[in-house]
Amino acid sequence: MTITEIIYWLELAGVAVFAITGALEASRRQMDMVGFVLIATFTGIGGGTVRDVITGATPVFWIRDTTWLVTCIGAAVITYFTAHLVERRYVALLWLDALGLAMFGVTGAAIGLNLGVSPLVAIVLGMITATFGGMVRDVVCNEIPLILRPEIYITCALVGAGIYVIGTAILDLPRGPIAVIAFFAAFLMRACAIKFKLSFPVYRARPGREY
Repeated sequence: MTITEIIYWLELAGVAVFAITGALEASRRQMDMVGFVLIATFTGIGGGTVRDVITGATPVFWIRDTTWLVTCIGAAVITYFTAHLVERRYVALLWLDALGLAMFGVTGAAIGLNLGVSPLVAIVLGMITATFGGMVRDVVCNEIPLILRPEIYITCALVGAGIYVIGTAILDLPRGPIAVIAFFAAFLMRACAIKFKLSFPVYRARPGREY
């Protein structure tokens, strides 16, 4: 299997995982089947759509290949009939989101490099691919986006994308092993943030001076 095929299947798995998180959020909001499909699709393909639009890779990936839409719809329908079996759906959503974040951070950066962008831009594209779908899910469902919550989130995507880009585009290391290392680094970082509620120091307002 070539690296292009590996990235394709990893991206497809990421779409499925993120689509499931959208469907789980729809179940928490007690939506109907159409709502499940809508939120799952927004979440699954949102980040990749923004990436393709920014880079001019049009028509975007899910128009060129309907497998992505079928994956989102399938994930939504399956979750619609099985969500009641999950006792703590928000916890499941968080952990599946962490998986998707790690996958998309790597695949987004890899696709960026394949399009010929600079290493820095590829890292940013990985971050966009990994975070925008979840942000759309949370905004549409009237939740505070995970990207705005205290726990470390966007940094995990940047770490995964950064490791992949530095390892492959700068150090010229084998792309397959580096992709695996980047994925696990991003996922473990996000897992620690969830488990131990890790966050960076926040800005503390100070009283203004009187002149």
